[in-house]
Amino acid sequence: MKRLQDIRNIGIIAHVDAGKTTTTERILYYTGTIHKPGNIDDGNTVTDSDVQEASRGITISSSAISADWKYNEKMYQVNIIDTPGHIDFAIEVERSLRILDGAVALFCASSGVESQSETVWSQSERYGIPKIGFINKMDRIGADYFKVLSQIEDEFGATTLPIQIPIGDADDFEGIIDLLKMKAMYWSEDDYGKSIKEVEIPENVVKLAQKWRAILIERIANFNDLIMEKYLDDIDIGLDELHNAIRTITLERKAVPMLCGSAYKYIGVQPLLDAVANYLPTPQDIETLEGVDLITDETATLRCSVDEQLSAFVFKVIVDKYVGKLAMVRLYSGSIDAGTQVLNSRTNAKNRVSRILSIQADKFTELQQANAGDIVALIGLKDVKTGDTLCELGKPFALESIEVSEAVISLAIEPVSKNDEKNFGDALAKLLDEDPSLRASYDNQTGQTLLHGMGELHLEVRIEKLRSDYKIDVNKGNPKVSYRELLTSSVKHTELLKKQTGGSGSFAEITFMIAPRTDNEKGLLFVNETKGGVISKDCINGVEKGFQEAMKSGVLMEYPLESMQITLLDGKMHETDSNSQDFETVARQAFRNAAKQANPILLEPIMDAEINCPEGYLGNVTSDINKRRGMIVSIKENGNRRKIAAEIPLLQTFGYISSLRTLTSGKGSVTLKLKDYKRVPENILQQLVC
Repeated sequence: MKRLQDIRNIGIIAHVDAGKTTTTERILYYTGTIHKPGNIDDGNTVTDSDVQEASRGITISSSAISADWKYNEKMYQVNIIDTPGHIDFAIEVERSLRILDGAVALFCASSGVESQSETVWSQSERYGIPKIGFINKMDRIGADYFKVLSQIEDEFGATTLPIQIPIGDADDFEGIIDLLKMKAMYWSEDDYGKSIKEVEIPENVVKLAQKWRAILIERIANFNDLIMEKYLDDIDIGLDELHNAIRTITLERKAVPMLCGSAYKYIGVQPLLDAVANYLPTPQDIETLEGVDLITDETATLRCSVDEQLSAFVFKVIVDKYVGKLAMVRLYSGSIDAGTQVLNSRTNAKNRVSRILSIQADKFTELQQANAGDIVALIGLKDVKTGDTLCELGKPFALESIEVSEAVISLAIEPVSKNDEKNFGDALAKLLDEDPSLRASYDNQTGQTLLHGMGELHLEVRIEKLRSDYKIDVNKGNPKVSYRELLTSSVKHTELLKKQTGGSGSFAEITFMIAPRTDNEKGLLFVNETKGGVISKDCINGVEKGFQEAMKSGVLMEYPLESMQITLLDGKMHETDSNSQDFETVARQAFRNAAKQANPILLEPIMDAEINCPEGYLGNVTSDINKRRGMIVSIKENGNRRKIAAEIPLLQTFGYISSLRTLTSGKGSVTLKLKDYKRVPENILQQLVC
């Protein structure tokens, strides 16, 4: 059994095109997992094994892979998650970070901190994940290691610990200086960077290295009293002392060790692996985890130990054409043997684990047992979803699930061939199983299936998967915005349901106040102010359920209601002719009648847009933003390029990526993410109503 302290569960997080997949590819090569490194441009990388990932040159799904790395005569098992950088696939990052112990944050030495860099950094902070940083692509034109360090400090309020600095940059980038050992390191391209030469620091950069070593030691000393004493007394500080201090600082998330290199040029990856083994947490560093004991419904704590009861978190579901449905899980405590039964705490159903697989991207190795700290795939589980907790029979326990953002865009889709109609439903169900941020609904008025997602690229990729994986061609409509409705005033209303024609009847009457929420929260705030038991508790629950259901379809244009408050004031019920179903029905009726009087308005999703373009195209881009009802928030310089932050209504962003490429002669890029919902202007509302 592998010791917990020898396992590292890490994710590689970054903005799109920062080099995550290439870095992972080099890691797999240097750990001996693969025999020849692939490249994104050649479409032959291990983790982007999906046809679309290879053709688009981006990561769509988070990939899990296990590799062994030898450091200081000890073997470490590194479980790596290579995550997407595109905002449309943020759920992939979210569910990966949920199960990680540590992360490697990648930055492009030329582009620096970009919008999705900020998104994934804040996601990792929310989960309290210690990080090390790697400034990649030091061989690119415009590369500036020290500028990116400053950006990280300014944008994230983080303290950096630069344990390396580069030797040169762009075309002159040759190697790195290890500020802890005070040695220069060079890599040979002849054997894909396997040979490393460690020599004295070149004279022309000795002063620079001394300056940054002093900065590094001073920053470490700020967090470590023993180092501070030696630093002030000018006493030599041992290498092990520095490593131990950096590890403690990293685990406590007080600072972020920073490294650099060029994964594409095979420079700097082995020291990055050393840093992962040296500084990032083991599963045991997270000593306990909190969840809910479903027998007592109280918060419970488990130790992250093999000897503890089982708790395993399902972070992804995959439908593989060869082995069927795979549940990818992280074991936090206990162990699972192949052939044993586990309990799904969400469904309270028993499931037999028929097989356990170790994940090697698109390849699998069979295991007989998985233990605390492992990330594995399980086969044989039925009705399992992302966010489920697997536990021991008779010991129901639930870990915190994953928060999924609401969809902002939808498309009507239908199979081209009538022969595909049955298979279409099955294939769509499998897509929904795999992707929690993808949703489907049926429009009774048009008879169309609507697919809801996080952006145009998100839906485009999933529809292409229907074609490539399930051989189903689909017709698709134009993208549509997922609007919301909101009430703006309060209304007191009484609603009566009465069907009494002899025999068993239906009776329910409620008096309530319908109003906007004042706490800026979403959903229904239900307040019961009835007195004297005029309505039974069961019927009050029926009223609440009825209003919750009614909110799914507003009264203005039948879009979901963003939020509302219902205060139940009074009611009447019949001794024999009233039940909770009647009160659920009367609540739905009441909503339709009362909400119309509460001055409903329509809200539209507003996107945060970050546009990068050369300075010469700035006028074209800003003019186009204004035409799209956009508002420019800021314009920042980044060398000879400009970074424009703007807020643009989602409706005006359809096809924007193509338009921006035309405006900038193919030299501009944009990242879009949901900011919030704002009221639709009256002139736009009239167009939508018509």
